[in-house]
Amino acid sequence: MASRLPARLAVIGRALLHSLKPRRKPQHPRRILIAHHLLLGDVLMLTALLAKLRQQYPQADIVMACPKAIQPLYQSQPYGVRAITYNPRDPNTIQALQHEPGFDLSIIPGDNRYSWLARALNGGWIIAFAGDRPAYKSWPVDELVPYPSQPSHWSEMVANLIPGPAPATYRTEQWPAPEHRPFELPTQPYCVLHVGASSPLKMWPAARWLQLAAELEKHGYQIVWSGGPNEQKLINSIDPAQRYRSYAERLDLPQLWQLFARASLVVCPDTGVAHLGRLVDTPTLTLFGPGSPVLHGAGEFWRDSPFVALTQAIPCRDQHLLYKRELAWVQRCGRSVHDCPHQTPESACMQALTFAQVWQAACELLLLAPHENSAETLSKDPRHPSR
Repeated sequence: MASRLPARLAVIGRALLHSLKPRRKPQHPRRILIAHHLLLGDVLMLTALLAKLRQQYPQADIVMACPKAIQPLYQSQPYGVRAITYNPRDPNTIQALQHEPGFDLSIIPGDNRYSWLARALNGGWIIAFAGDRPAYKSWPVDELVPYPSQPSHWSEMVANLIPGPAPATYRTEQWPAPEHRPFELPTQPYCVLHVGASSPLKMWPAARWLQLAAELEKHGYQIVWSGGPNEQKLINSIDPAQRYRSYAERLDLPQLWQLFARASLVVCPDTGVAHLGRLVDTPTLTLFGPGSPVLHGAGEFWRDSPFVALTQAIPCRDQHLLYKRELAWVQRCGRSVHDCPHQTPESACMQALTFAQVWQAACELLLLAPHENSAETLSKDPRHPSR
């Protein structure tokens, strides 16, 4: 794996040079930078920030640094934002950003270490959240904004880094579908069961996934599995007979967008693709175990999206850190498998979500009667089986 050291030294050198220039907060910024290297879910939840920036500064040129794998989702420039590939280990991506003219305003939505990148890019006035550790991460920051003292959704927290009224709620027409390579889609109404997650502690039991697939099939839906890199083995363990088709390890993110957009339902653990379901307005059921449904659940910006965050009270969701800031109202668990106090699958936190609860929520999203035996639905949407 490439070292970050050469890229860091280049960034620090340019940042120190630009630090000598006087700065003041712009009233009407013409060029705005969003600097980060977040994971998929947190990147997609920045959409409220993009919407608010466009609402506040309709003429501004807005540029967002973006991980390489995620950048293709932004080909259509939602909210007029240009996403430029950035990898902190790759000096070439930093050089590409350096070709951009300077910025009047820079926003750091996650780790404050990227304030150094913003300063290196002549980032103007830099705004970030207060409280990051160690303190040197925040040295280039001009304005530190405290985290809210009351429970809040991550997307609204980030949008509130800039003043002004909340953005209008999300509409799918504001994010046109990205171009994608052709692939074979299911030929009848289907449900996507995305089973993978960043941690085994977020995964729902295999037998329940298979039970859910069988029940949805009874109601006339084709079932397809989905998973991220190296997750086909996980699907094989759930469906060893390969009863249902799998798209795991076969699709990039623009293709996954298309798969989700045409689905009748997406069910997944608390993972990044849950927010992709919201972007395409597909009914999405997200299963929360150690993660926080308050931080990453529905949210005001997404209130019109058919999204359900299903969870249970879990005693060990008792950690209060968010990007190394201590927040009393945050309740989550970031433990590894080795640190988990429950060492058997039967007592893992995802076990608290029963099949009955998940099936009930799925039926509500599909407008099905939970106990009906026919394949009829109450919806005439073409993504559902015909009556």
